[in-house]
Amino acid sequence: MIATIAAAVGLFAATNIDDIVVLTVLFLASTRGALPGWKVVAGQYLGFIALVALSVVAAAGLTIVPDEWVGFLGLVPLGIGVYGLIRTLRRRRGDDDDGDESAIRAGGLLGVAGITIANGADNISLYTPVFRTAPIPDTVITIIVFLILVAVWCLVARTIGTNKKVTEALEKIEHWLVPAVFIGLGLYILIESGVFVRLFQVLA
Repeated sequence: MIATIAAAVGLFAATNIDDIVVLTVLFLASTRGALPGWKVVAGQYLGFIALVALSVVAAAGLTIVPDEWVGFLGLVPLGIGVYGLIRTLRRRRGDDDDGDESAIRAGGLLGVAGITIANGADNISLYTPVFRTAPIPDTVITIIVFLILVAVWCLVARTIGTNKKVTEALEKIEHWLVPAVFIGLGLYILIESGVFVRLFQVLA
């Protein structure tokens, strides 16, 4: 049991280290009223549970979305980031009083879940063989450890993102930071997954 827990902790940390950055940005935006903190946590849980569920289904031998096309999930954070950038530019011109955080507010809980799923889509390829080969009790323990660590991740990100010194240091660039992170994340997922190349090959 101890070995299973240790392996689960290592697997989670290795596959979700980048979530700390995303969650920190979300909690940073929450300090400006863009999104209640509980929606960030709930959205993270909803998205992560979806990833685990998809991994379990895939481990059972079923495929809902072909692996070569999951990269299109990168369109979710990319869309939120572009929307936020447009709102920021409009606000700079005095056409919008809501600011860049409205992009996150518009996405809400489901938007956070979508970002989590998009950012962790590649996790499925790592979780699937683990769930496929592990005994059912070990799989259950692994999932429980994952869910506990999601709370730890949220706590760490909230501590950083709501820290007064951090928010003061980022105050001048905050309006650009939020959309920049999500645009960068979306482009990274789309490019790294190779979906553009495969789409070009299909269309050609």
